[in-house]
Amino acid sequence: MKILIISDSHGHNSNVRKAIQKEGPVDALLHLGDSQGGEEYMEQLAGCPVYMVAGNCDYFSSLPPVKIVEFGKYRIMLTHGHHYFVSVGPQDLLEDAKAHGCNVVIYGHTHRPLMDGTDEEVLVLNPGSISFPRQEGKKPSYMVMEIDGEGEAHFRLNYL
Repeated sequence: MKILIISDSHGHNSNVRKAIQKEGPVDALLHLGDSQGGEEYMEQLAGCPVYMVAGNCDYFSSLPPVKIVEFGKYRIMLTHGHHYFVSVGPQDLLEDAKAHGCNVVIYGHTHRPLMDGTDEEVLVLNPGSISFPRQEGKKPSYMVMEIDGEGEAHFRLNYL
């Protein structure tokens, strides 16, 4: 199973299209907020189930602020992160993920990619921004989650 993970497209969907084309067919798409009206377009573009949450720039959106999804043995909490003060660190987010019984939490908002496995219970991920990156080098980024034949997840960070 192959899952594309993106965030912070801010209505600029050309890089979403590029990531989908680069990765080939995917089984699911996770968008972590600040799509700014691109929900229907992304569902058509992806051609697979799409799971989205609302970000701080998704005004008038009916998307939920948090969504729990399950793929194999992985219970994943999706959120944009702004309600958890992720700009100062993921601690509040990590505690809520544990309270929801999740072993992975994925968020956006900071526009900076992160893969943090220091907590023994919950893997913390941020794919960065597909449209407006803020990390050094400022390359648009996204993540891919692949579940192998033994049911183990492998995550990789990619740049356009």
